Amino acid sequence: MNIPRTLRSAAVAALPALAAAHAAPVISTFGPLRNRLMPRLSGRGRPDHVALTFDDGPDPRSTPYFLRLLSDRGVHATFFLLGSEARRSPALVREIAAAGHEIGIHGWLHRPLLLRGPRATHDDLARARDLVADLTGRPPTLFRPPYGVMSTAAHLATRRLGLTPVLWTAWGEDWTARATPASVHRTVTDDLDGGGTILLHDSDCTSAPGAWHSALGALPMILDTCGERGYSTGPLRDHGWPQPEACRRERPSPPSSSTVQ
Repeated sequence: MNIPRTLRSAAVAALPALAAAHAAPVISTFGPLRNRLMPRLSGRGRPDHVALTFDDGPDPRSTPYFLRLLSDRGVHATFFLLGSEARRSPALVREIAAAGHEIGIHGWLHRPLLLRGPRATHDDLARARDLVADLTGRPPTLFRPPYGVMSTAAHLATRRLGLTPVLWTAWGEDWTARATPASVHRTVTDDLDGGGTILLHDSDCTSAPGAWHSALGALPMILDTCGERGYSTGPLRDHGWPQPEACRRERPSPPSSSTVQ
């Protein structure tokens, strides 16, 4: 018996099954199915709250405009940062954190996870997590995959790294050249209900040039619509869904009655 040849044949025969297992989580990309069957992954929270999230930053050309608008409106959000962009603008990462916003990671590079193996996936997420932790003094606990597509390797890596993957229930399609503030507002609010999570982009690093203007222009209208529907708007940490133990430990404990003056 030629054992090496037999092993090679078995390995080749197993490749389709391994590929299918790696790609199985791609089913969560289908929004209606995900929103109904995977509420935690979709970012479903308490019914009187809407989570506001931004991807692909930080970008010194655009992110400061979003920070200024959010500050003016007294609203906090969750920013999913790309490690490669954070490395270029460390002061902006610190500014986001100092303004009270929540920071998650979007990976180091905006590349599909289905094209990466377990080691490359783990290293990409770990590199982004460690950079954000170094810049802000707080390890991020949330992860959003590029293009919203998870893989089995990504699920395993997030578990090892103490990260919770979270997608969205409503987006603005604000990455296209044809997007306008009106179209972004309409697309978001058509799918928006209480407990939902909104995806917008504060950078055009993976979008049409200047596409961020449509999201920025739509943001006041989106916030107004949320208010009119009776929803408060804020980051995922205030969304009322279970958080990782590490995240809960970082929150300060309320003072005991013996320490209150």
